[in-house]
Amino acid sequence: MRIQHGFLGIFLAIASSAYALEVGPPPVLSPLQSQAQAAHLSAQLLTRYAYKPVPLNDSLSAKIMNRFIKSLDPDRVFFQQADVDKFMAGSAKIDDAIVQEDLDIPFSIFNVYAQRVIDRMTYARDLLKQNFDFSVRENYSLVRDEEPWPQSEPDSNELWRKRVKSDWLQLKLAGKNDAAIRETLDKRYQNILDRAYKYKSDDVFQSFMAAYTTSVDPHTDYFGAAASAEFDISMKLSLVGIGAVLQERDGYTTIRELVPGGPAQLSGKLAVGDRIIGVGQGDDGAVKEVVGTRLDEVVQLIRGAKDSVVRLDILPADAGENGSHRLISLVRDKISLEKQAARKTILSVKDSGGTRRIGVVTLPAFYEDFEARRKGDRNYRSASRDVAKLLGELKRENVDGVLIDLRDNGGGSLAEAIDLTGLFVGKGPVVQQRDAEGKVEVASDDLPEPVWAGPVGVLINRGSASASEIFAAAIQDYGRGVIVGDPSFGKGTVQTVINLDNVAHNSKPKFGELKLTIAQFFRVNGGTTQLRGVTPDISLPGLSDPKTLGESSYDNALPWTEIKPARYTSAGDMRALLPQLQSRHDARVRNDPDFQHFVEDAAELKALREKRVISLNETERRSERIALADRLKAREQANGDLVRGGDDGLQANERSLSADIAIENARKNAKDVLQNEAASIVADEADLLEGGSKAATQRTGNANDR
Repeated sequence: MRIQHGFLGIFLAIASSAYALEVGPPPVLSPLQSQAQAAHLSAQLLTRYAYKPVPLNDSLSAKIMNRFIKSLDPDRVFFQQADVDKFMAGSAKIDDAIVQEDLDIPFSIFNVYAQRVIDRMTYARDLLKQNFDFSVRENYSLVRDEEPWPQSEPDSNELWRKRVKSDWLQLKLAGKNDAAIRETLDKRYQNILDRAYKYKSDDVFQSFMAAYTTSVDPHTDYFGAAASAEFDISMKLSLVGIGAVLQERDGYTTIRELVPGGPAQLSGKLAVGDRIIGVGQGDDGAVKEVVGTRLDEVVQLIRGAKDSVVRLDILPADAGENGSHRLISLVRDKISLEKQAARKTILSVKDSGGTRRIGVVTLPAFYEDFEARRKGDRNYRSASRDVAKLLGELKRENVDGVLIDLRDNGGGSLAEAIDLTGLFVGKGPVVQQRDAEGKVEVASDDLPEPVWAGPVGVLINRGSASASEIFAAAIQDYGRGVIVGDPSFGKGTVQTVINLDNVAHNSKPKFGELKLTIAQFFRVNGGTTQLRGVTPDISLPGLSDPKTLGESSYDNALPWTEIKPARYTSAGDMRALLPQLQSRHDARVRNDPDFQHFVEDAAELKALREKRVISLNETERRSERIALADRLKAREQANGDLVRGGDDGLQANERSLSADIAIENARKNAKDVLQNEAASIVADEADLLEGGSKAATQRTGNANDR
């Protein structure tokens, strides 16, 4: 699964200032020499050492061009057909350009893109001066990735007329008056317009290299310096900073959350909603104004060396734009990102024999502090170490079974997947790897005996990938536990990260890193997780779209294949229990209103995705909205719940911070239907295993009596 690079706990989505810039041409971006050199060096490595080498030729050039254009304008709302025709005329030159260290082609395309964004947003804002007729029966295509490009300026104008009308109608249906709608949409379009003035050459190069690397295979990637740093943070679950979750709101870098125990929270000087308007380094460094500055740039100013001082110019949450502000000093410290660490809870599950306690371990990623481990730090942080501690606690709390929740866990450290498997299986092979030359190696865990020998379940979904699939597949192949959920992602390839500066013997970092596919994973039973993923023993409904998420959604994914099984000894035979587990599951969910409502919601979401168009007729839309509201009201009143609020038509940064946080908390605290049912399945597993053990004991006793 491709890693989405973002600071865990600090949002790096770059939404720009609401302070309008004059509408003029965007800055003309051009490539740096170091970027052209990095692209050439990456090409040399990709053509020689990739698991499935793809020559850099005219054919690959065309694919790179298509991916680059799609990455800029996936919904085909900015470029016109003439733009695309002009771009594609030079598509066969990209391979030569990379070799010749000339990146003018992608940069010239991006410069056209930035201008088109400005043109469209200026037109969209101008449309807000008029009124719309919502009695007309017309539709707007929500999904335009396969629609034709606009053929002309009038075609583009018509497309954006419908786009703005759709945005307006959504707010109108939510109860907003015309003045509020104009203000909200004007600010929304202005933010998009402003962003076009803040792009930098690094943004262009990162997008182009992503188009190149993913044309080789879906999981080969390029990391610039910033992306590489974020990847390191995500793996070691720590960074040095002030311990604040930041978000851009109306041009201000705003405090969204304070990390418990961090410098910001301990100081008592900052509160949620406070705005950072300036950043200074050290006790007396000049304070740089950051209003309207890209969020990622502000984040870099605030981060720094441990025990160093950063000064922040703060505009309090309750102060107006011209209100008084204050200057505070904080000492940077190491911040642990506990929200991304393994955590546990205990669910009580009722069955025919009473109540069983199921320990649930949620693991968001297979993290490992590589640097600390390399230095010999005995207390280095890792997923398997944290889970081992949690399992020890659950054993002391006398749980009847353990559920490992790997939903949306995109993977991480291979070593951690192997070590985690050992906690449940003990010593033995976990995964096989085959390199480009066909050589197969078996990776094993050497833990003498499992930490948890009781009933086990693994909950997966379409977002469970790579290391998650290795773990789930091993548990399934060993017969160690029951796999529950949605078929997993299907990423069965191995990547390594190559520091391009080390290859080039650069004394200072400037080239970035290349994540290169070098091998393929295979289960101990000989099959691969590639493309097909892990198929659950008990299927639960999912909300994701397999057409857009998962290995099968890539046009250049490697095929499924198999090799010889590894030598391993099964820990049990879950297949004997599956018919009874399935029967109990079916009977339980048939009478579970929450589960059936989830099934209905999943079906409705699928229908909406397939619809692809939306009506711009107010009467039709109101009827749809009323029907949905009535259905939800009847459902929630039947359950004795409060009726949930409807769609307010706003984007996240358009709500008040308190309202946005309240919605986020409501989602976090909502009943987890799938996890509850998975825990019930593990409780059934415990009951059946216990019954089987008693029956075996009884049979043994009878034989001895004879």
